[in-house]
Amino acid sequence: MYSHGTKGIARIKSWVQDLIGRADRELCMEEDEFAHRIGWTVTRTGFGSRCYRDPRFDRLKADRLHALAARDGREEREVPGNVAA
Repeated sequence: MYSHGTKGIARIKSWVQDLIGRADRELCMEEDEFAHRIGWTVTRTGFGSRCYRDPRFDRLKADRLHALAARDGREEREVPGNVAA
């Protein structure tokens, strides 16, 4: 079967992790493919769980901040939260 020691344990651990990874991908395959097809980003957050995000929301936020800055007569500036306004 498996040799005693760390090589045997590492081999078993690797096999189990691979099995869990394949099961996770199989569980979320349809949803992930759909999200990628329509241009969303997919972030794996745990076994069988994902965070799906439409990147157009970032553009909406940037446009809104730009409009507010223009209304107030300010120039564009860096805004916290990964979005430049």
